[in-house]
Amino acid sequence: MKSTMSSSEIDKYISSFPAPVQKRLKAMKAAIRKAAPEAEEKLSYQMPAFTFKGILVYFAAQKNHIGFYALPSAMIAFKEELSEYKRGKGSIQFPYDKPLPLDLISEMVKFRVLENLARAEAKSKKKKSKY
Repeated sequence: MKSTMSSSEIDKYISSFPAPVQKRLKAMKAAIRKAAPEAEEKLSYQMPAFTFKGILVYFAAQKNHIGFYALPSAMIAFKEELSEYKRGKGSIQFPYDKPLPLDLISEMVKFRVLENLARAEAKSKKKKSKY
């Protein structure tokens, strides 16, 4: 696993929460890791973040929910699937009293990977066409 932040630091972040929240954070981290095995982990805005050719997603424990930050493009692409959750422009709140939608989280991460790959390829082609 590539990482700009050691796993133990992310685990330290996770371990700072009560056991039920830790369980959910670990499940979210595992779902993201499985969907984007080549992604790097780092701490950004004091939250665990995964990057692959740019930022993929962030997540963080809040008082009453886990915040999942998949950026506006994923929010638009998965609008129907996310309709039951409180959302912002680029964020979703997964309340502690409901199961985490791990399959949906995984699909959103895969979407972001493909989006970042396409952007990186377009940028590369643009750069090559200048020469």
